[in-house]
Amino acid sequence: MVIERVRQMSVEEFLDFAENSEDRYEYIDGEPRQMTGGKLDHFRIIHRIQVILESRLADTDFEAIAGGMLVKAGETRLLAPDVSVVRGEPETESDTRVLLNPILVVEVTSPSSIDYDRVLKREFYRSMDSIEAYLVIDQHRVLAELYTPAQEGWHLQQFSDLNAVVPLETLGCALPLAEVYRGITFTGESLTGGAK
Repeated sequence: MVIERVRQMSVEEFLDFAENSEDRYEYIDGEPRQMTGGKLDHFRIIHRIQVILESRLADTDFEAIAGGMLVKAGETRLLAPDVSVVRGEPETESDTRVLLNPILVVEVTSPSSIDYDRVLKREFYRSMDSIEAYLVIDQHRVLAELYTPAQEGWHLQQFSDLNAVVPLETLGCALPLAEVYRGITFTGESLTGGAK
């Protein structure tokens, strides 16, 4: 993710700006940050996570929301996760695309976003009372990092086996990595649902 810096603006100016932009932006402390588009595998992984969650959460009180909705992580921070999940009715700021009550947020890394997703965004999400889990999925290798709030910081669980299943206890379901990475190629090998 290459982040292009743009002039300082208020939240209201940013929302107007983002609404009229074809590009995707986040807003950090008065500064819009452009999120560049990912490559094909990035979008495949996001789509698979969305489909898996929608399937697992059908007929429950949870709803998976695709990327595009901003998440409010403080008065001056609007983040753009790849997938969000809410419990019950989604709460938004009046007539905006700003989500207030996600309990799970998912980020799929790109080479340039790894540190941002694992460090800065993790801390921004930690500041939100509603967040019960933060899931970071690596697009270049089999790796899922599940962060859950702990008394001091986050509790981290890592999953790096294609046959691993990420327990999303807050949702009452799990995310099989074989399904997340189905058809994705790493260093010349295709992951078709089993370990290669």
